[in-house]
This record gives sequence, C-alpha cells and structure tokens, in this order.
Amino acid sequence: MTEPSSPTSEAAETHAPGRIMAGEMAEQPAVLRRLLEEAAPGIRETARLVAARNPRFVLLTARGTSDNAALYAKYLLEIELGLPCGLTSMSTTTAYGARPDLRDCLVITVSQSGGSPDLVASARSARESGAVTLAVTNNAGSPLAEVCEFHVDIHAGEEKALPATKTYTAELLALYLLVEGMRGVDGTRSAKGLPELVESVLARQPEVRGLAARYRFAERMVLTSRGYGYPTAKEAALKLMETSYIPALSYSGADLLHGPLAMVDNVSPVIAVVTDGRGGEALQPVLDRLRDRGADLVVIGAQSQVDRASAGFALPTGDLPEDLQPLLEILPLQMLAWEVTIARGQDPDAPRSLAKVTQTR
Repeated sequence: MTEPSSPTSEAAETHAPGRIMAGEMAEQPAVLRRLLEEAAPGIRETARLVAARNPRFVLLTARGTSDNAALYAKYLLEIELGLPCGLTSMSTTTAYGARPDLRDCLVITVSQSGGSPDLVASARSARESGAVTLAVTNNAGSPLAEVCEFHVDIHAGEEKALPATKTYTAELLALYLLVEGMRGVDGTRSAKGLPELVESVLARQPEVRGLAARYRFAERMVLTSRGYGYPTAKEAALKLMETSYIPALSYSGADLLHGPLAMVDNVSPVIAVVTDGRGGEALQPVLDRLRDRGADLVVIGAQSQVDRASAGFALPTGDLPEDLQPLLEILPLQMLAWEVTIARGQDPDAPRSLAKVTQTR
C-alpha cells in the first residue's frame, strides 16, 4: 500500500502499537489467493467425499471469531444445499455428558488453532456418536484435525495478533469453497476476482480513518444486518469490543425491531451492513426505522445504499454474488476497529486479558 499512515503500511514497518494486526490485515489478499490457487482442489475433493456420505442435517461448532464464520456457513448450507443447520451447544456433551444420536449428521468444527479443549472433546464425542466430522483449521497438525474424520486447512499462515483478521476471511472462503464443492460446483470461478477486490478495499484506509473519528468517544455501538451480512455485524462487534473495549451490540435487523430499537436515539452510533442482494432488501425497513429515530447511521455496502445514509463505506461489489460479499464487508470494519483503538490510545495487538488459544472446557 502507498498510503504512508495506513495500518497496512506504516504500522507494519515500525514498532508502533497495532503493527502485528496491521501486517496480518495486509496479508489477506495473498492468503485468499493461496486458497484459490493452491488449496481449492483439495477442498473440492474433501467436499465430494463429505457429500457422498449424504448427511441429512449439519451441526456447526466454534467459538469467538470462528463462531461467526460458522454462522456464515449456516447460511450457505441452508440456502445452497437445503440442509437444516444448528449451532452446537458444547456444554451439553462436555459438561452434562449428553450423547445425542448423530447418525446422518455432519458436524463441522471451525477453529483457527484447533487446540481448544472443548472443541476437541465435542468433535470426538460427535464422531463416537455416529457423525461425519470435519475440522476447518489453520493447523493441520492440531488436536482437532486429528480427532475429526476430515480436515480443511485454511492456509492462512501463522497468526500472531490476538484479534483474528486473516484467519476469519480465510475461514469464510474455505467454507464457501467447501459448500460449493458439496453441490458439485467449482467455487473458484465466482471467487477468482476476490484478492484484487480485497486489495482495493484495504487501500482505502483514509476513508476509514474519517469514519473512526465518529467513534473515538463512543460509549456503545450497535451493529445490524440481515442474511449473509449478519455474521459480518457480529464479527465487527467482536473486533471492536476486543480491541477498543467499546461495548458493541450486534443484532439481526429483525431482532433489532423486536425491542432493542428502543435504546437507539439521535446520539446512538449504528453501523448497518447492507449486503447487495436479498439480505439488504430485507434490511430496508430497519434502516427506515433507524432514520426515523435520527440514529447516527453509517452504512457499509453498495454505493446506492451508502448514498442514502449520513455516512458510509461503499464496497466494490460489482458482479460479486451476495454470498461472497461478507469477505469484503468485514475489511473496513477490521480497519475501523484498528483505527478507533489507536485513536483511543490503546494497542490492538495486546487486548487485555486475552490469549490466542482460549482454554475453554
């Protein structure tokens, strides 16, 4: 990048706060390109083998950032494959010792490290209960990869920053390629232009810095979306909370109307992720209500949506299908979390009380 004060250039080349997170954000085009050019055939073959087992439903297991990637996979699996999906409650097996009958079930466990004990224990229990088990990790030699029947490596390279960035987008693309492969489609065709689009978004740091000025002294934030954009809203809220410590609440637009809208007023910062497609169309009544309440609304999405807001960040969606847009939507929000944290005098590389591998049980 040529912008001298962007997190993807200056901070990555100095010992300034946030340099590790900045460097890993900058790696995302290369990571996605590696997935498309080198890892995709293996993912497609794994998808073929999993599909041949004819699962009737899917359980998705994850924590933290990977949980948001799993939620994205839930949308893909239900929309593209018509498979009913649920998110695992791991304590039912790890704490309560339940052993549900998981025959004909595909259990997908998503984890950057593949090392969290409850994820490993839950996957092992699922396999013993008759499930087809698949791990999606950044570590092919991890305990999780070893206990599962199948494994997808996201090939993101070592991630040192505590806030996950490149592993999140790599998980999204790997899961997209997996689901496309399960329905007999080569997903690289639709995704081939992604690395270049990601580069173009990361180069627009000054725009994000302008947005960040709105949130330096924010006491809370609300993020909302619908459809494929909802996991983006949840992941952005997580990034803001773990780096800047601003309480950030994420809601489906439908859920926001069922009560939480009452807390939004003319000084409440709201970020809406408006996917260009059916999810964005479904969010329009929510945006109208937010405007009626005078909310400080920022829109991340297509240019037509940004034009209707007081501020926003227009994404180069072009011909990119709706189900791939989350890989672009999260980028300005990753940069926003970085910028807000730096503006508040904190270091996004060192969130307090966090560890890279969380030892939940």
